[in-house]
Amino acid sequence: MSDERMRQENAPADRRTVARLVAAWLAETERHDPEAAGQARDGWERGALSERAAQDLATWVTARVTDTGFTEDEGPYVAGAVRITPSDKDTVHAWLRARGHAV
Repeated sequence: MSDERMRQENAPADRRTVARLVAAWLAETERHDPEAAGQARDGWERGALSERAAQDLATWVTARVTDTGFTEDEGPYVAGAVRITPSDKDTVHAWLRARGHAV
């Protein structure tokens, strides 16, 4: 099965992953920069994140990967409010690229 076909079949799951992580990102951003969070939330609700918001989301999801698959002996545990796997990060990045953002 091609990657594209797999992505199409998993699109609802991808959308749920993106929505879950965007909600966490917006909540965290709200605590640190309410104005930026408001602008990003407006863009998200319109279905069009600004380039700045898209880059912030891409950076945030990369930095917040919490489920690395490592044991305590193999690598650090990253605490976070939500579970984010490397696959989740890839899903968000692909979602952003599909909307024309350079990630």
